[in-house]
Amino acid sequence: MQYTSNIIVVNDGSTDNTGEILSTLSGIDALSYMPNEGKGTALRRGFELAFRKGYHYAITIDSDGQHFADDLPKFIHKMIAHPDALIIGARNMDQASVPGKSSYGNKFSNFWFWVETGIKIPDTQSGFRLYPLKPLQGMTFYTPKYELEIEVIVRAAWRGVPVLTVPVKVYYAPSAIRISHFRPFKDFTRITLLNTVLVILSLVYHTPVRFFRNLQKKNLKQLIVDNILDGDETNLQKALAIALGMFIGIVPLWGYQIISVIALSHLLRLNKVLAVLASNISMPPMFPFIIYFSYKIGGVLLGNTHLANFDTINWEFVKQNFYQYTVGSLFFATVAAISTGLLAFVLLSIFRKPKLKMGSINE
Repeated sequence: MQYTSNIIVVNDGSTDNTGEILSTLSGIDALSYMPNEGKGTALRRGFELAFRKGYHYAITIDSDGQHFADDLPKFIHKMIAHPDALIIGARNMDQASVPGKSSYGNKFSNFWFWVETGIKIPDTQSGFRLYPLKPLQGMTFYTPKYELEIEVIVRAAWRGVPVLTVPVKVYYAPSAIRISHFRPFKDFTRITLLNTVLVILSLVYHTPVRFFRNLQKKNLKQLIVDNILDGDETNLQKALAIALGMFIGIVPLWGYQIISVIALSHLLRLNKVLAVLASNISMPPMFPFIIYFSYKIGGVLLGNTHLANFDTINWEFVKQNFYQYTVGSLFFATVAAISTGLLAFVLLSIFRKPKLKMGSINE
């Protein structure tokens, strides 16, 4: 009660006398139910009660004693500065008392969160968090166990909620007395399945949607300045983005080129705008020429220098000529990507002004 009197305790199907102890405590809202349904369900039920009581924020803290209540003011200070943010208490996972499997699992989770959202944070598995409740209203969460803590921050980030961190202390009891309900095989399998689904959703929907939303906010001139002349990417990174777009624009990915180039540039951390612009090489009126040259190049590579006879079209005809076209397009795309990338690098090196270092202002 030292920091707040607004306390909700979720008793997720305990089999000891926890419920009896809670009934004797005043000044808290105890939510007890049977049987045990998992941490994800406990969090969702806690959020629902917080919604009904009219709270705007909820700070969650695990009951295993690893978190310290005197870190609560850090969340409040961060919340005041960033009222719309979801704030995670980042633990020092390099200290000697942290179990190796916990440190590895956290790094694994951090990596996939970065892939799914493009956001880098040091601790995605900490249960010490501040949730802004309004952005979570109306969202349906599907995971009942530990993996909900991943689902909620990924989907919140997709909604545009800033995900920030504050450093917090952590205590891990000695292994002889440490109690954990985390089941390595089952829980890790569920977390892996969830990350697989989230990565797919990110690549085929959320990343392209965010890209086009940001694109619509800028005019053409500003777009060129921001993505070609300015930005933090090096000339090599910008040239690689252009080369990637050129390659995807030529290879036979009809109907999937935009999604493919955005997804790949997202995974490779390349400039999406430059990659998409370069991929437009396949738009009319260039498309017929790309088809023709790809087919001809494929013929040269396969030793078939004659154009196809279109008088008789059957399945064998389609297979043979599509194979020739595919081989040619892959070669053509590779050469075009390398050539365009090299040309872009040279031009950027000539016309793009290097950023002035802060230390050189007073020199």
